[in-house]
Amino acid sequence: MSNGDMPNPEELKEIMRVMSDTIPDLLASITKVMYGAQEGEEYGKAVANFYKALKDAGMSNEEAFALTKEYMGNFNIGNVIGGATKRAKGE
Repeated sequence: MSNGDMPNPEELKEIMRVMSDTIPDLLASITKVMYGAQEGEEYGKAVANFYKALKDAGMSNEEAFALTKEYMGNFNIGNVIGGATKRAKGE
């Protein structure tokens, strides 16, 4: 298959099989890392440390909160997948 060609039906079937075998496990692993009990506790500590570092650097409550909110959004699985999709599309 060259760059501009569509895969033939057998290639497409194999691609879909691999995706259906690997993507659910990958998403489950990512979800566990991001939302498991122990991971959640560590995440909470990381967020608190991030906020504290911003405050210690002299930022106002509002500035520190806004940046912390953005920082937290970077760990949202929907944002992670959406960002990866946009990068793959070249946006």
